[in-house]
Parts: sequence; C-alpha cells; structure tokens
Amino acid sequence: MTKSPPQWQSTPLYDQHLLLRARMGDVDGWKLPLAYGSQIEEHHAVRKDAGMFDLSHLCVADLQGPDARMMLGRLLSNDVGKLKTPGKALYSCMLDTSGGVIDDLVVYYLGPQHYRAVLNACTAAGDIAWIRARIHEARAEMTVVPRRPDCVTAGVEPLAVIAVQGPRAREKVIRAIPATRHAETLKPFNSTFVRDPEAGELMVARTGKTGEDGFELMVAARHAGRLWDRLHSAGIVAAGHEAWDTLRLEAGVHRHGHDIDVHTSPLDAGLGWSVDLDSGRDFCGRSAVRARGQTQQFVGLALEGSGAVPPAHSTVSSEEGAVIGKVTSATYSPTLGFAIALARVAPGVGIGDRVTVEVYRNRIVAQVVRTPFVRGAS
Repeated sequence: MTKSPPQWQSTPLYDQHLLLRARMGDVDGWKLPLAYGSQIEEHHAVRKDAGMFDLSHLCVADLQGPDARMMLGRLLSNDVGKLKTPGKALYSCMLDTSGGVIDDLVVYYLGPQHYRAVLNACTAAGDIAWIRARIHEARAEMTVVPRRPDCVTAGVEPLAVIAVQGPRAREKVIRAIPATRHAETLKPFNSTFVRDPEAGELMVARTGKTGEDGFELMVAARHAGRLWDRLHSAGIVAAGHEAWDTLRLEAGVHRHGHDIDVHTSPLDAGLGWSVDLDSGRDFCGRSAVRARGQTQQFVGLALEGSGAVPPAHSTVSSEEGAVIGKVTSATYSPTLGFAIALARVAPGVGIGDRVTVEVYRNRIVAQVVRTPFVRGAS
C-alpha cells in the first residue's frame, strides 16, 4: 500500500505564499514557506533591511478570568507578578512536575484579568490541555481561548501572526500601516493595540526571535492577506522558515523540540534566568528543578574553518577524546560564513575551549563561544 501524503494544516496566508511562488514544506505539521527564492538572500535581507515571516502556525491564546494571575503564577517558571503595565511581555518556561520544559512561551499582560500567550505550534494542543487540567484541579475561575484558526470556537475571531524583522522593519511597517506609528516608541518586550481602517484592530509587539528589531503583528485572520500584501508593497521581503531558523540560531534562540523539550531542565538549557527559584513562589516543576540542579551548560560552538553542519545529537568531545556533550541544533551561518551550533556540554567546559564535533564520522574542531553569535539592531 502507498502512504497517503501528510495532512498539513495551512495558515490564512497560504494563497499569498503561492502567489509569491514559495517553496512550501512541513514546519511543525503546517504547510509553510521554506523559502521564496534564495534562503541566503532572505536571511541577509533581515540582517540588513527588513523581512517578514508568516508565524500564524503559532497559537495565540487568551487567558482570562479573576484567577488568571494566580493560575499563571502556578503554571509558569517566570514571575507574572512582574507584569504590571498593560502591554508588557514576559518570556517563561512552562514545566511539568519533573521539571521538564513543556513549552517556552511569551505572555503579555493586557489587564488585571486578561493575559495573552503565544504558544509553540508543535506543543499548542498539549499546552492547552495541560493548562485546562490545572485550572480544573484548582477549581479556578479562568478560561483559555485559543485564537489559532484551526482551534477557535464559535464566535471567536481567529488571528494570524506576521513578524517583520530587521534594522528597517519598524520604519517600513509604519510606512505600510500608518496606524502603527503609535507603536514607534515601544520598548522591547512591550506591546500595544492600534486600529487600522482596513485591517481593524492590530496587536503590535516587539518580541522577535531573530536578533533584529521589528514588530510582531497579530491581526484578524480574514484581514491577514491584505495586510501581508501592503507590507510587501512597502518593500519588505517575504522570508521563509529556513531563513527564520538560521537567524534564530545566530541569535542563540532556543527552538522547542530541538534545544529544549520535556526531558530537559531549563537550567541545563541556559534558561535559569527565566526560572524564579528565589521568591518562594510554588510553581509546577519548581521542586524538581531545585532537586535536579544543573548538570549541563548551554553554549555556542563555532566550527573552525568549516561549512560542515553537524546533525542534531552529534557528540561533542574534549581534545582528549572524552564525550562531554551533544549538539542540539546547528546551521551554516550566512552572516559569519562558517558553521555554528548550540550544544549542552559538561559544566567544566569553558568559553574559548577547543572541542571536536562529530560531523558524519569526521571530527571537526570547534571553539566554545558565548551566544548570541550575531548581535543585531535590537
């Protein structure tokens, strides 16, 4: 028997991608553009000017009710109590009882009883089930309202997400959508709402993951195509997810399922700064993280003089040949001109140390470096 083709989901911008002749592929179970032409050119466009990405496979979810702050205090490793000004955002992990990372997410404070979270595509269904189960256990007054088109309920407006990134991103977004001028002075990790005559209400945020400045736009799905076309007409290059991955890797940003997962402690993944162990707040996974402690460190690797990219899970060894860790993700860096990797290694490894990385049965010399590999405009 022949296998049926995979049943991928598509986003509200699918037709725009086809019109631009994108090469489509599977991204976390979604049919999304991998590239529209040259991945390298799209990467450089974001580093030097402005590029835009369809991130509508991410799941926006509104968390509402009198107990929303209390429940998020129990669910998240970072402290939502820090969020006091409407629009302010916070990065956090959501842990299971063993201290593993169910998801890493951004949560926005929209009001005393209203938060908005952006969940990873591959974990969204499990995230929502996990959150609802914890609400039920606590008998809390809080609702979870997914806004991704494939999982909205009747009467809920689905949202699309467009990220525009690069040193000229905000300038070009304001040119295309004058209403966003209100967001021009937003500081990083803040958001606001604006109203556009054609697209209606837009949520505008500065929380991108490419290492560059820019805006993330959350817009009603029915208006997303026209908004995309306006941005493209303003000279913003459409960029695919292959460029997104090289950009986020250069910025040292984690990708769930690669650099972190439910088997990984946030301390071992270099995310200890997002885990509030000092305040005494009792969140899910806290005791397990404390008991486990840190057994690895998260570092960058610059593969010396090589364009060879190590596969995920490739072993990292000391110069003496002892295995000291594993690569979590890697790529060829278009900005730097050589291969780079993220890895979890033994605690004793120091910045500047030389190690070797397994690349298809060869051992390639690499230097341990701090991340990010590339610092952008932000």
